[in-house]
Amino acid sequence: MSQVLREDQDLFTDLVGQPLAETLLKAALQQDRLAPAYLFAGPEGVGRRLAVLRFLEGVLSEGQCNPRQRRRLAERNHPDLLWVEPSYSHQGRLLSRSEAEEAGVSRRTPPLVRLDQIRDISRFLSRQPLESSRGLVVLEEPEAMAEAAANALLKTLEEPGHGVLILLSAAPERLLSTIRSRCQLIRLIQLSVEDMQSVLQRLPAEVDQESAKQALMQPELVAMAGGSPGALLGHVKQWSRVSADLMGRLHALPTQPIEALGLARDLTEALDGEQQLWLINWLQQHHWREQKNEQILRKLEKLRVQLLSFVQPRLAWEVTFLDLMGL
Repeated sequence: MSQVLREDQDLFTDLVGQPLAETLLKAALQQDRLAPAYLFAGPEGVGRRLAVLRFLEGVLSEGQCNPRQRRRLAERNHPDLLWVEPSYSHQGRLLSRSEAEEAGVSRRTPPLVRLDQIRDISRFLSRQPLESSRGLVVLEEPEAMAEAAANALLKTLEEPGHGVLILLSAAPERLLSTIRSRCQLIRLIQLSVEDMQSVLQRLPAEVDQESAKQALMQPELVAMAGGSPGALLGHVKQWSRVSADLMGRLHALPTQPIEALGLARDLTEALDGEQQLWLINWLQQHHWREQKNEQILRKLEKLRVQLLSFVQPRLAWEVTFLDLMGL
């Protein structure tokens, strides 16, 4: 780790710009009054996962900073912790987003939280913990659930047992109101520019500091980040995967049909489904800055719906670029 941890160190020292969340979590730990379920809600990349990790460290270590537990939680290597992410189903296996990317699995559509994963959560919370006083479960992106999984989660929340279930959501409004009502809300907010700069300065050595600095000079990426340093780094990663040649061609709308068809072909050959969806966000930001034309935004939003509805990607891009020529 980049610094030496002390047992008496404040648990939440590295959580920047979240005073309300920090106050609520510290009070729960100090008073030893834990809710059976929490909803950590806020934009992606503002510190939700970090807040959860520090809170769980406090649960396991009676409110104190504990270097050993911190390492185990960061590595998700604690027997009483179950961390669940949306998954892809591939050849009878469930793969997380990172596992699917590493295995080269098609990621045309976003991953889902599946019914089997919710059942695993229920079984985990019903068993006796091995080392701690309670089982700990973190469910990322619970909004990415089909109806059956959502109903199963609701049943689990109605019979929580003695464990702690934490939902990590960037879109809590998409959850069933009955699910939200059974969780204590911990809301995390967008960071100020000053706080974003503070977080970026604390990045570990393995993160490309130069790329992070360059990102702050890209107005589209900063706007897409929405006050989230973590989201900014994620957008930098996606942005770097698009070739300079392709990105240069995307800065201006095609003016000739042959140009539109060629761009659609090259784009769909170079980028997978997830990258194409990201690119739509970038195009919306870029062209709004350039032209302030709502019709362009609507055409691109229609394209997003088509890609998510299994329309043939190249055809969808071709039609969109040709439509945009008329604007």
